[in-house]
Amino acid sequence: MASSVLFLLSIFFTFLSLQSSLSNSAILLPLSHSLSTTPFNTTHHLLKSTATRSASRFRRHRSRVSLPLSPGADYTLSFSIGAQTISLYMDTGSDVVWLPCHPFECILCEGKYSPSAVSHPGPLNLTSAAPTSCKSAACSAVHSSLPSSDLCAMAKCPLESIEIDECKPFHCPPFYYAYGDGSFVAKLYQDTLSFHAAAPPLELPKFTFGCANSALGEPIGVAGFGRGLLSLPAQLARSSPEIGNYFSYCLISHSFDADRVRQPSPLILGRYEEKIKKEITTTTTTGSKDNVVYYSYTPMLNNPKHSYFYCVGLEAASVGGRRIPAPASLRRVDRRGNGGMVVDSGTTFSMLPRKFYKSVVGEFDRRVGAVFRRANAVEERTGLSPCYYGKEGEKVFAGVPQLVLHFGGNSSVVMPRRNYFYEFSDAAAKRVVGCVMLLDGGDEAEGGGGPAGLLGNYQQQGFEVVYDLEEKRVGFARRKCASMWG
Repeated sequence: MASSVLFLLSIFFTFLSLQSSLSNSAILLPLSHSLSTTPFNTTHHLLKSTATRSASRFRRHRSRVSLPLSPGADYTLSFSIGAQTISLYMDTGSDVVWLPCHPFECILCEGKYSPSAVSHPGPLNLTSAAPTSCKSAACSAVHSSLPSSDLCAMAKCPLESIEIDECKPFHCPPFYYAYGDGSFVAKLYQDTLSFHAAAPPLELPKFTFGCANSALGEPIGVAGFGRGLLSLPAQLARSSPEIGNYFSYCLISHSFDADRVRQPSPLILGRYEEKIKKEITTTTTTGSKDNVVYYSYTPMLNNPKHSYFYCVGLEAASVGGRRIPAPASLRRVDRRGNGGMVVDSGTTFSMLPRKFYKSVVGEFDRRVGAVFRRANAVEERTGLSPCYYGKEGEKVFAGVPQLVLHFGGNSSVVMPRRNYFYEFSDAAAKRVVGCVMLLDGGDEAEGGGGPAGLLGNYQQQGFEVVYDLEEKRVGFARRKCASMWG
């Protein structure tokens, strides 16, 4: 207990020391990783569960809605609604902020998260929140742009009041939101959102959020950071565009080591360290020199169907110097909203369309498989492939080829080895095992449309990932994320 208090105090004083290094308009907040190995008795089980949930979330991305995060891949953000502090999963692949409210019933929620890893799980007491009107733009947005007349009719506003536009006192009807392995029903409310960690504290009056009294498999709410009208950045931008239209995060590398995720990852609302930033669009991003942080930007692609996604174009991937062109579906989004690569904080592993995935891992296997024996048993237990047994007596793999992702706008990002090749000790084989941390996204022809690929948070570790909504671009810069705390 004492160690937990000291840890929280150290985070608080870090906030105070850091504010001097931020620009006047920037706010820095902690993202806490909810990694917990409690439900997993082996590394294989943890990897298998995470890979399965990544694939499930991606499949849902390719249909109607996005998914929340899953155990082992969750980054939580804490703030206050009214007088109560609550922790939600931060998700760039979702466009609604929702949270559990009293009274709250959650079906099949046992073991869905570790109470010790989520500081303020809720549910929220609605002491000062006000219901949202059926006439509001927010109500229309959460109901897939239904006209207010239809929504007010659902709210039982009399016909004569609908005709003369006097339905404001009637509340927005409940909305249903479905995920890959869960769902919830919620009502829209407004209250003051506060970030007490900011200096001075930031308050956003009349913040709109979903309040759920019942959920299936979803005990923790989600802070949607997508491009929708009800996302947290969009609502911030209406009053403070310098904060809401530009945000970034820097996920501390953890490699599923619980000790490495004790220090929270920084989420920055606004522009950080403006004086030492240098933008580049024609050079490969590998790191920083002379106290200059190099950013490689790629344009966001418009998606007419899934407008809340942060879609970018992936032109190619290089494995050990061999450039493998990406299919057209990864390079652009068509008129029906299909294609592109989603940059997603809420999915662990990156997903590639099957044919392209096989080309990338095939080149990897051609190089690594010539030296190391395939670990077929590990592949079956983890859901990852290819995996290899290390040489007896050696603790690391030698000669692992470099992976570079080439995005649109002539932007190339060199992946650190730990972001795509996970090495761990296999007790059964009594030697080290290494697995490629990319997943097969399935056959595009059978996927039902939607994004062609996804860049997961595991591959984003050790980068500051910038979402510049004014310039409509996503940036990447190699950073020592822990040093950004000051």
